[in-house]
Formats: sequence, C-alpha cells, structure tokens
Amino acid sequence: MFYLLISTLVLGTAYILLILYFLYHWTKIPQTGFTPQVLPSTPVSIIIPARNEAANIGVCLQAILSQNYPAQLMEIVVVNDHSEDDTASIVQSIPDPRIHLINLADHPIQGHAFKKHGIQTGIRQSQGKLILCTDADCQMGPEWLGRMVAFFEQEKVQMIAGPVNFHQEKNLLERFQSLDFLGMMLLTGAGLQSGLMRMGNGANLAYTRAAFEAVGGFNGVDQLASGDDLFLMHKIEQQYPGQVRFLKSLEATVYTTAMPDWRSFFQQRVRWGTKNAAYQEWQITAVLGLVFGLCWAIIGAALLSPFVPGLGYCLLILLAAKIGADYLLLSTASTFFQRKDLLRVFWPAQVLHILYIAVVGLWANVRKGYEWKGRVVR
Repeated sequence: MFYLLISTLVLGTAYILLILYFLYHWTKIPQTGFTPQVLPSTPVSIIIPARNEAANIGVCLQAILSQNYPAQLMEIVVVNDHSEDDTASIVQSIPDPRIHLINLADHPIQGHAFKKHGIQTGIRQSQGKLILCTDADCQMGPEWLGRMVAFFEQEKVQMIAGPVNFHQEKNLLERFQSLDFLGMMLLTGAGLQSGLMRMGNGANLAYTRAAFEAVGGFNGVDQLASGDDLFLMHKIEQQYPGQVRFLKSLEATVYTTAMPDWRSFFQQRVRWGTKNAAYQEWQITAVLGLVFGLCWAIIGAALLSPFVPGLGYCLLILLAAKIGADYLLLSTASTFFQRKDLLRVFWPAQVLHILYIAVVGLWANVRKGYEWKGRVVR
C-alpha cells in the first residue's frame, strides 16, 4: 500500500503540474484584438468541405459573406463531398460570384481520406495567398476574417490556429462538450505557445499557400480519414520552426454545435482518437497518456476501494488532483471566452469526462473503425 500511495501521489502531482504549466503559458500568449492600421491586402481563399450539410451550409456561407473584409480579396470554395442531400443546390442558389462549388465526385480518389482530398482539391482550384479552412456547420462573427488576416500580416507566420467553441447548447451532454472544448482550446493555445505540443482544429485554421505547397500538402499523412489539421500542422512546423501560432482572440472564434446525442458524440471522439497512434510528436502522446492513465486510475480505485483497505485514500488523492486542476483550467478558459455559465455543469462534467476519456481512449486504440456522416471507416 505504501508504494501504491507513492504512485498515486506521483500521478496526481504530475497532472497538477501539467495543468499549471499550460496555464502559465496561456497567460504568456498576447491577447490580440487587432484593429488593422491599414486596409488588409492579402487575398484569401476560404475552403469549406461539406458532406450532407444542407441544414447548415446556408447559414455558414451567409456568415462568411457578412465578414468585414474587402470583397475583392475573398473567395469561398465549397467542396461538395458526395452529399446525398441538397447541399450542392443550396450553395448554387446563393447569387454571389465569390462562391465556387466543386463536386468531389469529379475528382475521385482511392482510400477514405475524403476530407483531406477535398481540401487539397479546393486549394488547387483557388487563388488566395492565405488559405482559411472551416467546416460547413460553423458560424463566425463579422470580424473573424479580419482578425485572422491582421494576425497573419502583422506577425508574418505560416500557420494560424484559431479558437473554436460550441454554442447553442440544449442539454447536459452539449454543455459538457462545450465546457470540455473550452479547456481544449486553452491547451491548444498553451501547447503552441510553449512548444510542448502542437494542436489545432480544422474548423478554424489558416496557412499560406506557399507553406502548404512546400510541405507537399497532405502527402504522407493521407492514410487516415481524419487529421487534416494536426498532421499538416506538424509538417509545417518542421519546415518553418516557430511559424505556427495560436490566435488568442475572442473575435476570431468560430462556433459550431455539439453532438446532440451519445452515439454521435462517441463516434466523433473515436474519430479524433484514431489519430493518436500516428502522432509524430511524443509530447502529445505523453500528455494524452497521462490523462488517460489518471482517469483509469480513478475508475480502478473507485471500483476496488471497497475490497482493498486504504485504496480509498488513493481515490481521494486522485480526485482532488483532477478536480482542483481541472477547475483552474476550465474557469480560466470560460472567463476568457465569456462562458462562465458553463461552470454550472462542472461537477457532472467531471464524471462524464473521466468516463469518456477512459472508454473512448481505450476503444479508439483497440477498435479503429467508426461511422461518420454516413460512412463507415475502418
């Protein structure tokens, strides 16, 4: 029991120190509310891969068309990924010359990396110097594009990871996802700031055409259906050290909706988890492994403590470490993104987080298959 207590203290302390490390580096990121001194001069291409997004694509396009950005410097390329609904016809019905529709059926591929192929196809048929990627189910405020481009023009970087949040929550599951995602955004920014790990979200990502072409696009990382964001980020960072940055700006945030039910939530997180084994940066694997190990240690201690004398103390130590560190993380993130209302679900979210990390993490490494937007990927 002595060695078990020592191991518990080491695990709990490691988690606390890790969260404090990220919080420290989050505070070191300058909060950028750029107001451009001069009119922007960068031509941009906004790439939107879309599959069965008839319910969302119209709202997304209207949000982009409403950006405070010179119309002559913006083009929007929607890549219709074999949609089985009215996605394509809705795009075609919007009478704006800045919108271009590409049907991925006209550009067949082998394998199942449809999103990567769609983005790459869209980039090849676009003209902008700066590529911005978002998803068809996203919305953004009118300053999103201006903030992203201002950061690019002033900082001279090759890639920008912008913040992504959930909104319009209707139930506990969706509020849990929103709160969890706020923490992920803080970790994304702090990870890039510190250099410990590089993460980003394809719903709000910008990079130069020159960098995309210099690293060969998605060549070499197209064996997985997902990962259009992280693997490209790692390639660009290797080619341009220090030129991948996080934009800490509320105005530059892109908003999407959480998964509405447990099945879609599970499939989404398994899809994300299938990338874990392919990460080239050991730091990400180490961080994910620590969180995974902590959650399973809590579950194991909770199940066995009635039968093993003294194990209850280990459970209390682990819970105190996780709850205390997570509250610091999530309260900081929710304050910055002006979503402190989500802290009302902090306690049930802790239970859900422990269970989902343990179960999804295990499933994603044992069973590689998942279903996403009508496709079964194995």
